[in-house]
Amino acid sequence: MKVWKYIKKKVGEGPFHFTLLDPDREKQTIEGILKISQTAFEAGTDAILLGGSTSIEKELLDSIILSIKDLKTGLPIILFPSSVGYLSEYADAVLFMSLLNSTDVRFVIREPAKGVLIIEKMGIEPISMGYIIIEPGMTVGKIGKAELIRKDDIPSAVKYGIVAQNWGMKMVYLEAGSGSPISVPNDMIKAVKSKLTRTVLIVGGGITDGATAIEKIRAGANAIVTGTIAERDIKRLKEIISAIKQV
Repeated sequence: MKVWKYIKKKVGEGPFHFTLLDPDREKQTIEGILKISQTAFEAGTDAILLGGSTSIEKELLDSIILSIKDLKTGLPIILFPSSVGYLSEYADAVLFMSLLNSTDVRFVIREPAKGVLIIEKMGIEPISMGYIIIEPGMTVGKIGKAELIRKDDIPSAVKYGIVAQNWGMKMVYLEAGSGSPISVPNDMIKAVKSKLTRTVLIVGGGITDGATAIEKIRAGANAIVTGTIAERDIKRLKEIISAIKQV
């Protein structure tokens, strides 16, 4: 499966949805991941993202990916790696990302550089992405040593978005952080999207209901990512996916 081709097709059809699963989250089990994956598929999600702020053993990651594939949903499984250790040849693609507003060069370029030959050897399709952390940032902001963009600092978000596009990145991800009590502001999404003429815009963090998801789509997001809510409230996950599909 050529995942980027699939994503471009989805963009042409309208807004779409990623279900983000964190195998290393406390009390998470393979059985739980499979249940969420199956439910998300039935609700109409468009892809499974596997990742988190910390790394897990490769054998466990391999097992999780193969178990999801055994469900035969046909959904692409895309790695959302926190480090070079979060890679598996069984994935369909990997978000080859740079955390643009990190203060640590490791997350901007060194970690991708460490992983690039491994990704090539494994034969995983890389999809370039500029990752931008908006306050409050939550765990990913702390671990990624992000200089968080204030929710009212629209110019900074726009600048980073333009940088990602000018560097040829296929996607930009505005992230408020998993479990965030607030989402990325609509006016920020609108401003960034107005400058992205060649780049897919993804928004995640703090999106816990259908109405909020619709707001983000109408502001300009091509895709919505939901993670924490997928693990905690299946009913709400279905509501969010259904809302996106109706915009």
